[in-house]
This record gives sequence, C-alpha cells and structure tokens, in this order.
Amino acid sequence: MGPGARVLGPLLLLLGACAQQGDFGRPAPSAWNSLIETTGTLAARERGAPASVFPLTDDETILRDRAWRFLMPADTRAAFEDALANLTRARVLPPRWRSDDIPAYHNDLISEAFRSPYSRYRRLSDDAIADGRLIPPFAAIAERVFAADGVRLRALPFSKSLDDGDVKQAAMRVAENRCIVAWTRLETALRIARYRYALEHFLIEMPGREAAPAEQAITFLEGRRALLDPLLPPDAAARCGLIEPPAQAGLPAPVVAQPVVAKY
Repeated sequence: MGPGARVLGPLLLLLGACAQQGDFGRPAPSAWNSLIETTGTLAARERGAPASVFPLTDDETILRDRAWRFLMPADTRAAFEDALANLTRARVLPPRWRSDDIPAYHNDLISEAFRSPYSRYRRLSDDAIADGRLIPPFAAIAERVFAADGVRLRALPFSKSLDDGDVKQAAMRVAENRCIVAWTRLETALRIARYRYALEHFLIEMPGREAAPAEQAITFLEGRRALLDPLLPPDAAARCGLIEPPAQAGLPAPVVAQPVVAKY
C-alpha cells in the first residue's frame, strides 16, 4: 500500500459513515457518496481489481445504484459496521474481508425491543419481499449492460485509432460490470441464507402462524433470485476474487474471455 493510501485510510472510514441511502435501495446522491465512489475506483485499481477509467454509461450507473441494496447489510448493525460495508460496496475495501455472518440478521431482529413476535415475522417477510421485487429490474439492467459490453468488445478489432491502453480499459470495464453482478448474486444468496436462518430460529423461539407468510416471502425471493443465475457462469464469484476458488481447480479463468477477437 502506498503512503497516500495509508494517509487516506482513517478519513475513508469517516466518509463511509456519512454515506446516505435513497429510495428503492439506491444510494442517495451526495458529495460524500461521490467521493467514496471515486476513491473506491482508485483503491480497486491499486489492488489489481478490474477498475476502468472510462466514464460510466447511464445503464452502468443504474446497475451500480441497484446493486447498492444487496451489497449493504440487511440488518441494522452499528454505524461503524455499516460504514465498513459501504466502503466494501464502493470497493475501497476488498469484498473478501467480510465474513458471511449468517446469524447476524436473526441476532439483530431478536435483540431489538418488540411487543409481539408478529413484528419480527413481519419484518422478515417485508425484507424478503422487498429484495425479491428489486431483482427483476436489476437483472434487466444487467442484461442491457452486458449487451452494450458486447458491442464494445466487437468494436475493438475494427477501431484503428485505439492503443493497448484503450483495449485494456475496455476489458477492465467489461470485467468490472460482470463482477458487480457476480457480487450481487453472491450477496443475494447470503441474504436468503440469513432470512432462512432467522425463520428457523423464530420457529423454535416463538412459534406461530406468522411463520407461513414468512416462508412464502423467502420462497418468493428464492424464485426471483433464479433470474440472476443465467447472467454469468456459476464460477463467476471465484473468478472475480469474491470467494476462494475450489482447491482442486487450477488458476481461475479470466472474467472476460478473448475480448479483442470477437467479430460482428
């Protein structure tokens, strides 16, 4: 890590705490959020992660906005934990520093003061349904971004004015887009695991008929999450460095295969 990154470290934590969330799970536009995003790109590039200097298209911006909800904690942890999660989402910190922490959502709900178990089941149902409703528009914008990436890659062999740097930046942006989708798909699966863990423990701690709607909500989310599966290969998370690759596997293949040789 360079000296500039070491100096910025404590400041970045403060900036992360100031990040704001807008409607529909998207980050609220603010100077703080913009600064975090810029710093995140620089930090990702320093780590060797895909980070292109190309300006974002409108669809790429929407993709990142819609990923916001799924890359942030589903529970209401302390402000410091939220700040770290936001810095991870913005790629100031690498994704793999975070633990799966499946019990966290349940522990958060059960530790809050509540009058009736109904409110805990209702919160679980509302969260799962809200997540499920946001997946189709995310999948749709991901498909549009991937289609535009295809145009970008097919144009490379026919653009005589491009140099190696331009080609590298294009390939990095394509990889960056795919890794955002892979990360969102991974985090959505972890959310489902957290919701199901919470429901299983609620059934033991405070059984009641409210469990049936909660189960239906989780099933609804699981069905919607299936929309993300065809977008990328199953091993995309490992290729992007989000999880450890299987021990028996060799070196992970690149996220973007043969970006320059594609033809119209």
